[in-house]
Amino acid sequence: MEPARILVVDDNPANLKLAAHVLESDGYLVNQASSAEAALEQIHERAPDLILMDIELPGMDGLALTRILKADLATQGIPIVALTAFAMKGDEQKARDAGCNGYLTKPLNTRTLSADVAAFLRVRTHMDCQ
Repeated sequence: MEPARILVVDDNPANLKLAAHVLESDGYLVNQASSAEAALEQIHERAPDLILMDIELPGMDGLALTRILKADLATQGIPIVALTAFAMKGDEQKARDAGCNGYLTKPLNTRTLSADVAAFLRVRTHMDCQ
């Protein structure tokens, strides 16, 4: 069975590198995008199994891209987990209202990131089996 494909979307190179390193170390296949536009291109080339989506991106923000993906039948089933460094009251609800399936704050907890990703992937698998 092929490892799960994770797309990490973040405009901060250090965050991309850290998330990729942690997830690849645990056997995931990781693609990276530094903008919503680059992510959209990658998603249409090959849909990932899960997207870790930074909310604050240059140009189109992560919530706008999430709304686009959730409105498209071809991509609406991909779990999207919002990432943000600005955990303000109401941000998680905004992310969920946009269609995000989960919410993680930055800095990412490298000790739990792979387990968090595995949990979101299990939810998708459960939904696909229904």
